[in-house]
Amino acid sequence: MNPELIAVLAVIAVALVFDYTNGFHDAANAIATSVSTRALTPRVALGMAAVGNFVGAHFGADVAKTVGSGLVELPTGVASLGIVFAGVIGAITWNLITWYFGLPSSSSHALIGGLVGATLASSHTVLWKGIGEDVVLPMVLSPMVGFVLGYLVMIAVQWIFRKGQPARLNRGFRWAQTASAAAMSIGHGMQDAAKTIGIVVLALYVGGYQRSPEHIPEWAFWTSATVLALGTYAGGWRIIRTLGRKIIDLRPPEGFAAETVASGVLYFNALALGAPISTTHTITSAIMGVGATKRLSAVRWGVAGNIVGAWILTFPAAGSIGAIMYLLVSPLF
Repeated sequence: MNPELIAVLAVIAVALVFDYTNGFHDAANAIATSVSTRALTPRVALGMAAVGNFVGAHFGADVAKTVGSGLVELPTGVASLGIVFAGVIGAITWNLITWYFGLPSSSSHALIGGLVGATLASSHTVLWKGIGEDVVLPMVLSPMVGFVLGYLVMIAVQWIFRKGQPARLNRGFRWAQTASAAAMSIGHGMQDAAKTIGIVVLALYVGGYQRSPEHIPEWAFWTSATVLALGTYAGGWRIIRTLGRKIIDLRPPEGFAAETVASGVLYFNALALGAPISTTHTITSAIMGVGATKRLSAVRWGVAGNIVGAWILTFPAAGSIGAIMYLLVSPLF
């Protein structure tokens, strides 16, 4: 077996490990609100989220192309595969650190940060314009949009159903959450499975196994979707508890509003812009916006502050780990 093929297979393997950690790390994005409001049992919610991730992955081609060709510029060859390998290891490491502490950080930004850090350490080209337009700008705007829309949608829900009986409304919104949670899980698949697909495509391109960094083989969709779904079904209970219980006390109407807003933002960015935004940032900020309609003190801002701190640290931390990993593994490539 030639060295190029071994290196390509190693990068694809580690990308799928990241995909799996992404699934259990970000399972909370799709199901935390539904589980905490008892709209769905945990295993039913996880099963539905896994199926939704599998379906959504097949609609994330534009996001995959952005990750595969719009962030860094690497020459073909085994040495470049070492860069990609190190970057993905950086993302996996940061995922595991934040999972251990129950912090819903962004797997997407960990992946991009790790890749950028390893590329910088290798003295190759980072496409900063693409990073700014497709990563940093959406990273800043999507939580703001999620918070504002979460607040406004919840205000609308409260006004429309202001004369309803609370017990009956809770029952009705539990049913509605089945649909909103399904929509959220599909949106998660569009975004997060697509990022692993982008890494697979990048590995195939720099390894010399395809001519274009934008062509996506069909098997990449199925493989990434399946592994993400398996990781999601494994569940990330530490983060589910943080999102579902520690930010605000969620009821079915709040859960429905947050999931509806977050899935809408994910769909728009994936389908209209091809922008790799964070599903974690989006759902978390929507939950905060929904909670703020009660009163500002209803949001546990100390917990929210820890989460935002993890958001800010993710890109540089994963980038630093990716750079260190490159220095360690580069002699092997």
